[in-house]
Amino acid sequence: MGGFARWGRLIVRAPRLVVLLAVAGTLGLYALATVGVNGEGLFQRVTTGPPLVEGSQSWAVYEAFDRTADEGSGPAVTSYVLDVDLGDDTVRIAAEDAAVEIAALDRVTAVLTPWGATPGPDFDPAAFADGDASSAEALIDADGTGFLIDARFSSFGDDDPLPAHEEVARIVAAAVDEMRATSPDARVLTYSNPLLFDDFTHQLEEDLVTGELIALPAALVVMVFVFGGFLAAATPLTGAIASIAGGLAVLYGFSFLLDLDQSAVNVVTVLGIGLSIDYGLLIVSRFREEMHRLGGDPREARREAVPRALATAGRTVTFSGIVVAVSVGGMLLFDSEMMQGFGGAAVGVVTTAMIAALTIVPAVLYLLAPRISGPGVLARVPGLRRVLAATSNVDREDGAFARLAAWGQRRPWLVVVGATALLLFLASPVLSLQLRNSDIEALPIGNERRDYYDEFRDGFPDLGDPAIWIHTTADPPALEAYLADVEAVDGVASVDDAMVQGGETFVGVRLETDDPSGPEAVDAVRAVRELEAPVEVSVGGVAATQIDFVDAIGEGALLAGGLVVVATFVLLFLMTGSILVPLKTLVINSLSLLATLGVVTWIFGEGHLEGVLDFASIGGIDTYVAVIIVAFGFGLAMDYEVFLLARVKEYVDAGEDNDAAVRKGLQRSGRIITSAAAVIVLVFLGFALGDLLMIKEVGVGLAFAVILDATVVRMLLVPATMTLLGDWNWWAPAPLRRLHQRIGVSHD
Repeated sequence: MGGFARWGRLIVRAPRLVVLLAVAGTLGLYALATVGVNGEGLFQRVTTGPPLVEGSQSWAVYEAFDRTADEGSGPAVTSYVLDVDLGDDTVRIAAEDAAVEIAALDRVTAVLTPWGATPGPDFDPAAFADGDASSAEALIDADGTGFLIDARFSSFGDDDPLPAHEEVARIVAAAVDEMRATSPDARVLTYSNPLLFDDFTHQLEEDLVTGELIALPAALVVMVFVFGGFLAAATPLTGAIASIAGGLAVLYGFSFLLDLDQSAVNVVTVLGIGLSIDYGLLIVSRFREEMHRLGGDPREARREAVPRALATAGRTVTFSGIVVAVSVGGMLLFDSEMMQGFGGAAVGVVTTAMIAALTIVPAVLYLLAPRISGPGVLARVPGLRRVLAATSNVDREDGAFARLAAWGQRRPWLVVVGATALLLFLASPVLSLQLRNSDIEALPIGNERRDYYDEFRDGFPDLGDPAIWIHTTADPPALEAYLADVEAVDGVASVDDAMVQGGETFVGVRLETDDPSGPEAVDAVRAVRELEAPVEVSVGGVAATQIDFVDAIGEGALLAGGLVVVATFVLLFLMTGSILVPLKTLVINSLSLLATLGVVTWIFGEGHLEGVLDFASIGGIDTYVAVIIVAFGFGLAMDYEVFLLARVKEYVDAGEDNDAAVRKGLQRSGRIITSAAAVIVLVFLGFALGDLLMIKEVGVGLAFAVILDATVVRMLLVPATMTLLGDWNWWAPAPLRRLHQRIGVSHD
């Protein structure tokens, strides 16, 4: 039976050692990911920020700001006090007392309020410069019922500024409590970059825990019905738990090589959980088939059942893992460090899921074989006995899935035309797809930092960051004529005075639109970039970053997509010996992914189901979310395609005619595909219940992709097309047939 069978026999010799090593390894990997090698765990190493593309104009502007920033200053923290009477002494005294208390903190240079400036221990005269935006009038909002308390700090060096910022927030909150004596509706919103980053980190951790607490128990319930008992159902979860640990450790390792985005932790962990359960289901199901076929004493049968399960299902898992890794690994070819981080981490997580399924799961199956071979405790419950007997049956080649395949085989053209029409209808919203880069809008409604952003934009329209930044190393006088042309661009409201920082020039451009990354902002950026400038300039900002990121994704998509298509074609050829099956698979999967993107666009881009899913649309979907849905969705579709084709080809190689092989292959694999799909949909929906917008988009998008693939595509469209092709399914030119005979995958 080859190397997989030999591997199975090695596991049979020392199953307890395998499990012991797995437990120790899992605990060690969890410790590595959460604590790290120097007390800095994964969640402390991930980053957040705009999806910059190195070498682009937006990247150049971002780097220039970072390069010329005052090295002696640290991040500031600003508190926006709202709904107060600024003429009331209670409000004034509370604000001044808070300023004095904040000014006493280490590294404070100055605390600014409408009633004056309070110097701190690291007093900086620059904070009191004439014309500074922090003048008394500038610190009062547009309607005169709110004001800012601005705390400025010197450099924190290698120290974390978050504790100091949290202390500022606490002091101001206490002051606002005092203000409520005369201004009962008083409230405060505090913002700083460290506070924003901390919000993202905690929200990601909460969403990850929420997803796991929902997904894993729900998956267990589904698998109880698949396998007819708790022990058999829990076995794939052992691989999932180990896979989560391995996935987090892989992410931790990648954080030293790339600036890994925070959301990669949740997104890639979801993929790892789903795949590890998928692969575990396949191994467990085949093991139970072999145990049933061998019969006799379970203690003796298990010695042969484990090697046979790995020789068949183990080979399929390995092949599927390679195909999925290739699919998600295409993201490594994008000219974006964010996408490279997603791709590299995803490849690592797929690998850990595959390894767990080929080691831990068979070892646990061997040890539990005597207890899972017969009916479980649940089968003794009168109401469940018949249900479990039907759902967990492993010895039938005729059943609901075979009948479904036969129904489609009697009317294949109707199924193909109907399914294709449905996919095209679902894909239609893609025509209005807008790709966006969400930032603070990704946080849930009600988050303090998001509320600050919304309130500040309305209360201080002149203090907010301009939508466009122009950078040059030339002196401001050289830009006068050029800036006049910029101000004349459609959509531009005004051009700020030039700002010289670190010997370099920055000019803010404000737009008429309130949406800094919407279509009007994008058009304005493109128009500004087309203007002829007397000196070399770079145009950056939110919309510019979005343009550069989308352009980079578009350029990388051709190379990444081409590699994935070629690799998938080659791998499926090695598996089937056919050139038509890979072509058909690529076409059908592409239609399915377009339909998924259409549904995601309809929900999130157009804002449908906002109330049901508890989100606020940003007018499009995140660019990298679209890439993840395509890459991961394609990988999962190939996962189920391999499951189905492996069983069909097994029957074909055994001498069955094409139509019978399709029916029997679907019967054998259909239960696993639908069960695995049900589990992974629960996993994705569990994470979709989180609060971060991009995680919600990925969860809903991939859940729908799996539902669509496991029903319309895999149960109806694929069997119907295979029926229409008949024996042509397995056709290849003579030279390729001979090549497959030498290097192809055997199914006997």
